Amino acid sequence: MSLAFLFTAVIAPASAADKPVVGLVMKSLANEFFKTMEEGARKYAKEDGTFTLIPVGMNSETDIDTQVSAMENFIAQKVDMIVVAPADSVGMTIPVKKAVDAGITVVNFDVTLNKDALAKVGLPRDFLFVGPDNAEGAEMVGDYLAKTIGKGAKVIIIEGNPGADNAKQRKAGFMRSVEKYNLNLLTSRTAHWETEEANTLMTNLLTMHPDVQGVMCANDSMVLGVEKAIAAAGMTGKIQIVGFDNIGAVQELIKQGKCLATIDQFGPEMAANAIKIGFRILHGEKLTGWQKTPIKLVTKADL
Repeated sequence: MSLAFLFTAVIAPASAADKPVVGLVMKSLANEFFKTMEEGARKYAKEDGTFTLIPVGMNSETDIDTQVSAMENFIAQKVDMIVVAPADSVGMTIPVKKAVDAGITVVNFDVTLNKDALAKVGLPRDFLFVGPDNAEGAEMVGDYLAKTIGKGAKVIIIEGNPGADNAKQRKAGFMRSVEKYNLNLLTSRTAHWETEEANTLMTNLLTMHPDVQGVMCANDSMVLGVEKAIAAAGMTGKIQIVGFDNIGAVQELIKQGKCLATIDQFGPEMAANAIKIGFRILHGEKLTGWQKTPIKLVTKADL
């Protein structure tokens, strides 16, 4: 689906022209997490009724150009607010600066913008961020894996997109668990948040490391690919998997004993919360720094 179609499909009706317009820039809508995020934001906009929401997303997690184009389109439309979950924590600082310079309120959520890159383009290092503690969440689920498979067990980390700060934070959290429980880290590789890439990667890694006991995935989309590879190799139940996002498909895997645990970061409420905070800024509040949102470990006992 082209960006032009996305904008055409969701542009505000003329009758809503007197309402503030909020542009929501998400990551890949192929990821169930962002689909539920969009649904949550649309539900909030409908229930609130005081603003017009225009949500857009990328075709894939590496489609950074689409996010940049979305920002430029929103700037050209002179929307009142842009709420953005950057796919690239460095690359998105330039369009964010353009939006701020155009007088648009910008709320960075889900994935924090890089502080050095913010400073380089002339934005404050403590630019407002609304989102979870990704390192804490990854450590939480990593610890649960380590306690299950035991100290010294052999593990693999499947990383997210290296350009995204939340991917770096989640790897850092996983590494805390590795060090704390003296786990044997066989390798740490990226699958760029993508299911099929994770499937291919894990298939190859199982050939190289058939003795792996646990896999830490930086998001649940990659859990789906990893689980498929493990099942194809006839190793279901022999390798424990943990993830991050608590999407419905992974909840089912947890119920079936094919995934050990994940982290709920309350995706359906995340964009809505960022929009609420954005309106506080529009109404005169000066907000900077980190507005932390909740996380929760989800295991079979919770489902």
